[in-house]
Amino acid sequence: AHRFAKSCVRSTAENEAYWRDVGTVDAYWEANIDLTDVTPELDLYDRDWPIWTYAELKPPAKFVHDEDGRRGSAVSSLVSGDCIVSGATLKRSLIFTGARINSYSTLEEVVMLPDVHVGRNARLKRVVIDHGVRIPEGLVVGEDAALDAKRFRVSEKGICLVTQDMIDKLKL
Repeated sequence: AHRFAKSCVRSTAENEAYWRDVGTVDAYWEANIDLTDVTPELDLYDRDWPIWTYAELKPPAKFVHDEDGRRGSAVSSLVSGDCIVSGATLKRSLIFTGARINSYSTLEEVVMLPDVHVGRNARLKRVVIDHGVRIPEGLVVGEDAALDAKRFRVSEKGICLVTQDMIDKLKL
């Protein structure tokens, strides 16, 4: 495969352009997770470099429940509008619009595309979840490499890609 970044993108000392090749699951996951750093290389909050794009008007993200073991929270994470984190814990994750993450679930280093629903008591770590996936209650991904390799696509660096077809094939 042709690597565009290696042959076509040039950078000089005066012009430190941002470029990420996201042609693999590992690269895509890493580029997104890097945005959760305190000072990421690509600063989405830089007012001198606005992002010009179409943005639907959606309600802000909502975090509900505040009990021990059932607290809607997100640390070092980006959570888009129209998401509800209902008694779940997110760490170093990037959640796209329309997600619903239910109670007692934990997500760590997860890139979740739009309209994903996560059932209660799920544990997800180092995962990319495709658009519209319904994660069943109690599903664990990212803790048992051998089991993950049987059920999902696992990258060279151990990132799990989860699609609805893969979920549908699970015998739960």
